[in-house]
This record gives sequence, structure tokens and C-alpha cells, in this order.
Amino acid sequence: MSAVPDEPVEGAAVQAFQRDGATVLRGLFSAAEMALLVAGIEANLARPSARAKVASGRGDPGLFIEDFCCWQENEAYRRFIFGSRLGAVAARLMRSEEVRLYHDHMLTKESGTRQRTPWHQDQPYYNISGTQNVSFWIPVDPVPRESTLELIAGSHRGPWRMPRSFLDAQARWFPEGSLAELPDIEAHRESFPILGWALQPGDAVCFHMLTLHGSAGVPAGTRRRVFSVRLLGDDIRHEPRAWPTSPEFPGLDLPRGAPMAHPLFPRLWPRAA
Repeated sequence: MSAVPDEPVEGAAVQAFQRDGATVLRGLFSAAEMALLVAGIEANLARPSARAKVASGRGDPGLFIEDFCCWQENEAYRRFIFGSRLGAVAARLMRSEEVRLYHDHMLTKESGTRQRTPWHQDQPYYNISGTQNVSFWIPVDPVPRESTLELIAGSHRGPWRMPRSFLDAQARWFPEGSLAELPDIEAHRESFPILGWALQPGDAVCFHMLTLHGSAGVPAGTRRRVFSVRLLGDDIRHEPRAWPTSPEFPGLDLPRGAPMAHPLFPRLWPRAA
């Protein structure tokens, strides 16, 4: 499907990803692929799954809505994930022989949404261990610098930070005190190596699941529709938790320490012959 040549990612981008835990790839996806994602997101917004969450409060003039793990029922998502360069690019960034889909994640902030996406790491919410992973953050709308995804360079090297619920800051995934608390990044922005880029449709931010990241709201008159895809590499193993992960994977029957070779996590790279 992709109209973009399946050429290797530049070495500088791989080095930046390995060093900083984040990089930006300009023009990675074609206009046709962006149109496909727009169709997928709009279908998703019209019919959210049971997993969807509203992540903004009642007093917010906008709306921040997320949905997860929709690729099996959303044809546009499925065509994009399996027909684009995602797998090949992820393999290069992770320096991995194999790439598996972990999950898709739609994030939409409607016009005037004030709700921040709080600073956080993704991996503590998950049921996986290992270091070879990458998330693609793919906007289908132009994103100015002030509304873009921001990331802390080098934070993918740890430590793990306490994951908390976005609206009420509750520790629902690990017991209180068991992980390091998040520093107050917003109060001391000058003390942190913050990365962020203005983006156009077709661009993608690629980041490690332990990289600290967050974002602001969006101004009135604009939308910020984003499709994110989380991918797994060679060293990722199943790490079941004693509590529900986010997202959950009901019925997953992999033992602890097993590779993620399961129909819920299909292989993207190498492509089947």
C-alpha cells in the first residue's frame, strides 16, 4: 500500500533514538496513508470501543478521548499497520530482527481542550519486560510546537517512574512507594532536556516506552488527532501483573518470560513471504 519507498532509516535517526529514546522522522508516510488513518480515526470516534476512555474533565471546553486495541475491528487501522513501513522502520530503530504489534492507540484532543497529557512513561502500565520497543506517534493534523508531544531525552535509561491515573493521580498499577516518583518537570522545565517538534501529517515521532513524555492541550479552532502504534522487538517478554494493565489483554495465556509470539501480537517484520 505504501507509496513511500521501503528504504532504510537514516543512521542519524537510529543513533538519536538509541541515545535520546526519541527521534522524529519527517514525511515517513504518504498522503494516501494519512487519508486512510483519517478515515480510521473518524470511524473510531463515531463508534468508540468498550475500551475507550475520556481523559478530560467535565469542565474542559474541549474533549480528550483515547481508544485502544482497535486494529482487529477497524479496517483502516489494520491496512495502515500491515501495509505501511512501520515494521521495517521499527526494526531499524530498535536494532531488532523481528517486530511484533503490541497495540494501537488513538488519541484525539478536540478544539479547545485544556487537559494536559501528564508526564509519564508507558512501559510501567504494560505487561512486558525488555528494552527493544518503539512507539510511533502519528498526527493526521498539523501540530504546532506548543501542542506537540514533548519528551525527556535520555529518560529511557531509567529509572522506572510510578505510573498514575491521569485525572486523579492514583497509583493503580504498582504499590505506593515501590517506584520512583515523577519529578515536577513543568515547574522546572529549564532543568530537563526536553525534545519536541512541530509536525505535519506524514511525520512521526518515534520513542521508547520508558521515555518520559507528555503534551499540552490544543487551542480553540484546531483538532489534534493522533494514531499511535506500539511495537515490540526481539528481547521483549511477557511479564504478567497482579493487577489490570493498561491496556488489558483478556484471555492472554502466555507464561511469564515467554516471547510475545501470540495472535494478539502479530508479526510485522519480516513480512510473510
